[in-house]
Amino acid sequence: MLQKINLENVLFLDIETVPEYPYFDDLDTEEKTLWEQKTKYQRKEEFTPEEFYDRAGIWAEFGKIICISVGYFANKGDLRQFRTTSFHGEEEQLLREFKALLETHFNRPHHLLCAHNGKEFDFPYIARRMIINGITLPFKLNLFGKKPWEIAHLDTMELWKFGDYKHYTSLRLMTKVLGIPSPKDDIDGSQVRNVFYEEGDIDRIITYCEKDVVAVAQILLRLRNERLLDEDELLHV
Repeated sequence: MLQKINLENVLFLDIETVPEYPYFDDLDTEEKTLWEQKTKYQRKEEFTPEEFYDRAGIWAEFGKIICISVGYFANKGDLRQFRTTSFHGEEEQLLREFKALLETHFNRPHHLLCAHNGKEFDFPYIARRMIINGITLPFKLNLFGKKPWEIAHLDTMELWKFGDYKHYTSLRLMTKVLGIPSPKDDIDGSQVRNVFYEEGDIDRIITYCEKDVVAVAQILLRLRNERLLDEDELLHV
């Protein structure tokens, strides 16, 4: 089945998220109460709501997207090329730009969106933040009323499960066991909040996000038992 997919019809993506506000004290009283209730079981007795707030980017209700990186194959005969680009800046604007890409270039039934753990994180997070920002969902993210086989989403973590619903494998672990260069050679997801709010280094985050996109594409190639992308086949546009 995977071998039948035309890779040029796949849009690979990854998102980077941070807490919506830099600090816990920036939340109003009701937001603080809702945050405490939302994270009660995750925090247990180990952290106070304030101590746990640096993880708020995980939840779309308390976080925001600061970068969406995408990648796609642009092959010419036997020559492969994988192009990456990123949307960043003010959240509403980057979401609108990403939506325009979907509706302009990846709006056909055979087009697929692909991410690692995308069905549990990236796809629903983007959809929730679009709704919060008053943006009508593009067809590829609007799942209301669709049957499972009508949802054009690929998830490399789900593909790796082979039916094991309890199995979680991080992107870093998958790249390691599959012999793919690690995208985590600078920062990881736990550091994005500090790099964004404390260092103000969005370029570093973009580079990290695009490396994850390349890693997802490499994983799909390995699952298809195809040759990995070489450095000279990668192009940032």
